[in-house]
Amino acid sequence: MADRSGFTLIELLVALAVFSLAAMAMLNLSGENTRSAARVETRTLGGVVAENLAVEAMIDPRLAEGETGGALPLAGRQWRWNRSVRAVEAGMLRVDIRVTTDEGQAADRVLFRARS
Repeated sequence: MADRSGFTLIELLVALAVFSLAAMAMLNLSGENTRSAARVETRTLGGVVAENLAVEAMIDPRLAEGETGGALPLAGRQWRWNRSVRAVEAGMLRVDIRVTTDEGQAADRVLFRARS
C-alpha cells in the first residue's frame, strides 16, 4: 500500500480562497493609501494658493468690499478661487478665501485686516 501524503483538493481550494481574500484586502489598502495621498496633495497645494491670495489681500492698499474670483495655475492644475470682502465692526475687513478644484473644495482661509 502506497503512502499518500499531501493536500486534498478541498484543502487546496480553502487555502487558495484564504490567500485570495488576503490579497484583495492588501490591494484595497494600497488603493486607499493612494487616494489619501492624492487628497493630501490637493489640500496642501490648495492651501498654498489660499495663502498667496491672503497675502495679496493683506498688502493691497485698495482692497474693495464685495465678491471676486478667478483661476490660478499651480503644479499643472487650475485652481478656482473666490474672495469675499466685507466690513465688520471697528473699521476692520473680513476676507474669506475659498479655493476649489474639479474634485471639490481644497482650502479655506479667513483673515481680518484694517480698512484702508
